Amino acid sequence: MTHFGTTRSGENVRRIEISAGDLGVHVLTYGAIIHDVRLAGVGRNLTLASDTLADYEDAMGYFGVIVGPIANRISTSRVRLGNMMYELERNENGETHLHSGSDGVHRKLWRVVAQTPDSVTLGLTLPDGAAGLPGHREITVTYAVSAPASLTMTIDGTTDADTCMNFASHIYWNLDGSDTWAGHQLRIDAEAYLPVNDKTCPTGEVIDVAGTQMDFRKMQTPTIGTPALDHNFCLSDAVQPLRDVLWLVGQDGVQMTLATTEPGMQIHDASGSHRPGHLPYEGLVIEPQRWPDAPNHRQFPSITVRPDAPYRQISNWRFSR
Repeated sequence: MTHFGTTRSGENVRRIEISAGDLGVHVLTYGAIIHDVRLAGVGRNLTLASDTLADYEDAMGYFGVIVGPIANRISTSRVRLGNMMYELERNENGETHLHSGSDGVHRKLWRVVAQTPDSVTLGLTLPDGAAGLPGHREITVTYAVSAPASLTMTIDGTTDADTCMNFASHIYWNLDGSDTWAGHQLRIDAEAYLPVNDKTCPTGEVIDVAGTQMDFRKMQTPTIGTPALDHNFCLSDAVQPLRDVLWLVGQDGVQMTLATTEPGMQIHDASGSHRPGHLPYEGLVIEPQRWPDAPNHRQFPSITVRPDAPYRQISNWRFSR
């Protein structure tokens, strides 16, 4: 564990290294960021990162972080729980609620709960009212590396009152170390996707991918901008046992296989978010999560979490060459 930087508010941010087999991973206590992923024999970071903490407090606010307690967008910036309506921060264009706003967990300093050479558990307390939502909540994320080259993330959340939870890992992936993700091959085991409106919020329709540009059921090499990607792919209509759902392959043969328990997978092409001094479309954002804007669409899987039914997500990334 080493010092990484000091936040503007004077908090000490630490970098933690975990490794096993052919994989080494660096984690930051700020935002629970996955900062570095290294596969033996590949001389580059497979994720997009910065060695300057200030970048994560500014333009790179979503790079590598955990987002929540509600990832993605809430179109109305409000959610109803029981007989109460909770108003959320309208932090995107003064209208929508994106990634839990300025009080999201991506802006928090997480505490180290436990650490071993191949795993680390980070914890965070969200008091009642944090991010506009009810409940005293305890959140943990565990990152564990195992041989030959596997990273598993487990997110757990408990609450003492009904609330909403939909956490997501927001890593930008570029397996080639190139200027953009062009040339990567992508496969997603999804039969349907959610079309979006001009606010990038789901319209409420669930569209079969067959015959559309969103059909990635067989390995494809997507072209930047065709289609524009900031959509949820529907893997299932409920949380499932851990299963392989996505495959990403770089031009020199580095492959990532993603398994998750989650029913949705948001894919964002990074058209409008990039590192200082770098181009847009530098990396693909691949976010296992529950379907976005679920409180406004009763037909979507619910993101309500109750004291007797806590939150859990497990996602696993496996790398090979």
